[in-house]
This record gives sequence, C-alpha cells and structure tokens, in this order.
Amino acid sequence: MMAETWIRRILMVITFIGSMASGTAQSTALSSPPGIAPEAAAQPMHQKATWLWTTDWIRRDPREVLSFFGEHGVNLVYLQVNPDIPASDYQRFIKQAAGLGIEVDALGGAPEWGLAWKRQEIADFVAWVQTYQQAAEAGERFRGIHVDIEPHLLPEWKTNRPDVIKQWESNVQYLRTEADRMKLPLSADIPFWLGNGTASDGKTPLDRFMIGQFDSVTVMSYRDTAQAIAGIAEDTFKEAAALGKTALAAVETNPSREGDFLTFHEEGADAMNEQIAKLHDMIKNHPSYAGIAVHDFDGWREMKQ
Repeated sequence: MMAETWIRRILMVITFIGSMASGTAQSTALSSPPGIAPEAAAQPMHQKATWLWTTDWIRRDPREVLSFFGEHGVNLVYLQVNPDIPASDYQRFIKQAAGLGIEVDALGGAPEWGLAWKRQEIADFVAWVQTYQQAAEAGERFRGIHVDIEPHLLPEWKTNRPDVIKQWESNVQYLRTEADRMKLPLSADIPFWLGNGTASDGKTPLDRFMIGQFDSVTVMSYRDTAQAIAGIAEDTFKEAAALGKTALAAVETNPSREGDFLTFHEEGADAMNEQIAKLHDMIKNHPSYAGIAVHDFDGWREMKQ
C-alpha cells in the first residue's frame, strides 16, 4: 500500500510538471479579453511558486528545502528577507536553487505596509535588497521583489477604508519606483475580491490600480476545487490581461479559521495535486496566466497525503 501511494504521487507530479510545460492550445474556463488574439494565449512555460516565510530553513537545512522543491516541480520561490540571516546563506541558497532551475524573489510585507507610518520599514527592506544585490555574484542574486501587503486585515480597513487605500497606493507606488531604480521585477499577492473596491480617485477599480503597479500578481484564490479557484480568480486574470500583466493562481495548504473550503489542509497533498492539475488545464491558455502558487512551504511540507 505504501509503495502504491508513492507511485501514485510520483505519477501525479510527473503529469502536472508535464502539463505545466505544455503550450498546447485548448479551450479555457476563463474567456480572453476583447482584442487579444487567441494565439497570444499559448505560453510555452509556466511557473510553480511557493512562499518560504521561515527563512531559517535556508541556514539549517537547505538540502531538505531544495529536495522538496525539486520533487514538487517548484521553479519560483518567494523567500522572506530576514536581516538576521547572513547574506552568505542567501547567496549559497540562491546559487544552489539556480543550479536546479529555481528562481528566487525577495519577499517582504505585512498588513501594516499599507500604512504611511510603515514607509521606513519598507525603505529598510528595499535598502537591504539593494545592498545584497550589489554584493552578490550574478548567480546569487534575487530575480525580483515580491510583496505581501494585506491592509484589509487591519482594524483601520473597517473604520477608515478610503484613507487606508490612499496610504496603500502611496506605499505601492514607492515600491514601484524603487524596483524600477534597481531594475528588478515587482510582484505582489492580492485578494481575488479587490475589484469590488475603488481606488482613491473614486472611479478606478482598486484591482486595476494595484495590478497596474506590478509586473505580475499572485491572486489569493483560496478554494479547494479547480472550478471554484478558476471562478474566483477570473476577474483578476481578465484585468491582468487587459493591462498586459501576468498572474498566478494561488492555493492554500494551512488550516483556515474561515472554513475548510478555503484550504487543501483537510484533503491532503494528493487531492491538491489533482485539483491543481485540473486547474492548470482549465486556465493554461488564458493570456495572463503565468502559473500556480502554493501557500506555503511549511504548510505544504506538513500536509497529509
């Protein structure tokens, strides 16, 4: 029974990786925006990303991390910047990851990064990345910057949302300016419902404003079936395509207090892999689709089969 389980896992991973690399044109569950030619939908390669929030992993057991990434077809890692971890550990890890075809983005963020008083913390993060990039060799550098800013988790979101949105926009524009100055791609996590709100100008949909600031977005489309994930990610993918941006659909592996339907924690890894493969087949031809992201390494690693 144990051997059969492992064989089933290996076959599932092989099938998914093969489908991720496929550029075959098939019908998509997400309709292409007007004005985009069907042939623009085909993409030869896609990303499979994950978040590594517990940065200490790269110091105490990088082999286990990289082995896990290799086994599960991960080719993009959002690696949290922790100034307490020596730069040499980042350099060694990124170089080893590059040897396996895995790219690494510098990850930072907190709900408070949406507020003006946290601008200095954002500036410190940017300065750390710049210093690191300048000191690292070519094969040891971050590919880009990835941020997770979720001010909707703050109490101020309920009490003074327009002001929070204005501050959030300003901080994101600052990040955009700094990323451009360093010539680094900038990406971010965004909730799927962001289009329900309006930017500080009172007329631009908030998702349009935010997606427009980034090169790519990872939509937190946390559901436990391919159909549900595709359904709630649809608006973000359409908006990203209209703006000439790319987007990844994300799934959750950690327990959720909001309900089991938001995560694959209860179903386990095999069920998640099956739904991810279905999701990829459903949306792989959408013009903005860049791949799948699994949140996060620790939760994924601890999942039952």
